[in-house]
Amino acid sequence: MKRNKIKKSKSIIAAIIGLFTIFTPIVSSSVFAQENTDTFNWTRENVSNLMINDHNTAPEINKDELVEISSDSYIWDTWHLQDLNGHPAVVNGYKIIFALSVPKDVLPGKRHDTAEIHYFYSKDGKSWVSGGPVFKDGEALGSRQWAGSSIVTRDGKLQIFYTATGQNNETQLSYDQRIATATADIRTTNTSVAFTNWSEHEIILEPDGEYYQTKEQTGHEESSYAFRDPYFFQDPKTGEEYLLFEANSAGKLEDRPFKHEYIGSEEFRRNHVSPEGSKAFNGSIGIAKASGEGLAKFKLLPPLLEANYVNDELERPSVIVKGNNYYLFTKTHTEKFASGLDAPEGLYGFTSDSLFGGYKPLNKSGLVIANPMENPYQAYSWMVMPNGTVISFVNYVNVDDKDIHEIGEQSPEYQKEHFGGMLAPSIKISITRDETKILHEKKQGVFK
Repeated sequence: MKRNKIKKSKSIIAAIIGLFTIFTPIVSSSVFAQENTDTFNWTRENVSNLMINDHNTAPEINKDELVEISSDSYIWDTWHLQDLNGHPAVVNGYKIIFALSVPKDVLPGKRHDTAEIHYFYSKDGKSWVSGGPVFKDGEALGSRQWAGSSIVTRDGKLQIFYTATGQNNETQLSYDQRIATATADIRTTNTSVAFTNWSEHEIILEPDGEYYQTKEQTGHEESSYAFRDPYFFQDPKTGEEYLLFEANSAGKLEDRPFKHEYIGSEEFRRNHVSPEGSKAFNGSIGIAKASGEGLAKFKLLPPLLEANYVNDELERPSVIVKGNNYYLFTKTHTEKFASGLDAPEGLYGFTSDSLFGGYKPLNKSGLVIANPMENPYQAYSWMVMPNGTVISFVNYVNVDDKDIHEIGEQSPEYQKEHFGGMLAPSIKISITRDETKILHEKKQGVFK
């Protein structure tokens, strides 16, 4: 069913808002003279332009028709082994993918507490064989590992970038997040793929408190902290190499200034109020530039994008180049949008003719793919391939009108019954300048 406007389930009575809001009058642009003009602001006005329709609503998923690539484990955030140009790499006839994984006896809502990275390989790019954990016990940094990216280096090795979460051997779960890397040889036979001769694992990036918020800068009013999800990108125009990552705008909540650019245009600001709690939302997409041999040293640069007063969790950013344009993608949850904004669980994107600055939201709002209203949590963690194929995993299906917090309050049996933890059917999208459109659904596990 076509929907021309997303329903305003988070609408707030104006009389109540008036007591606890920040009004956004027009001020001179000289106030923002020192603002970094290369950082794009995803605004409340952009999100208010959001329209849900047939062009951006994913087909409904029937979990019972799908096949698991691991019989004893859940998988979720997934990425492909890529060449330096971002395309799926082929190593001696094999394609290789990586995914976060836990055993199926783990409650789905607790899976991030013990996540590790597994890998799978395939000769046809459709049917996948499990290779098990990428790292041996105790090799990786952190008490668990979250998402990242993997490349074939110029000398044919695997280099994996990942999120080292928590601390090794910690007795109480912590949420420190740092970006780590390691390399290995790729060994193949007629029937298998293995990684051998691992290098030492190194921490290569941590938040600096100037561009990116540190854990110490977060306060109890902020529901999210992020410095994770590294994505390798080699700019085809310059040959320079970068890591993109999810982060938050730097500073303590009470020290972060309000800027009218977070809201939108002068015309929009005349009639718009931002609920006080919006200040706690400070998601960003960060970038660091390689500064040494071996892709083990990176220099932090100002964020590519900030979503202050808009969203606080812009996960697994990635970028592709099509024609002369860069396309920057991220994914986020509906509950991660600030008060007064109503937007779906989905894939969001932006485009520019430069990697740094000049971005505009795709489809005016940024929305590229939304889960269907009838199944609002059916898929997540979409990643766009250079050819327009989009992969994701099956999240929670057939949960009626329950939101994600209510799902977490259900019995373990309910959660496991409704959680997918497997590859979702892929989706093909078209990308034309600053517009995208879902073309059709592809088979499960297709990366090309």
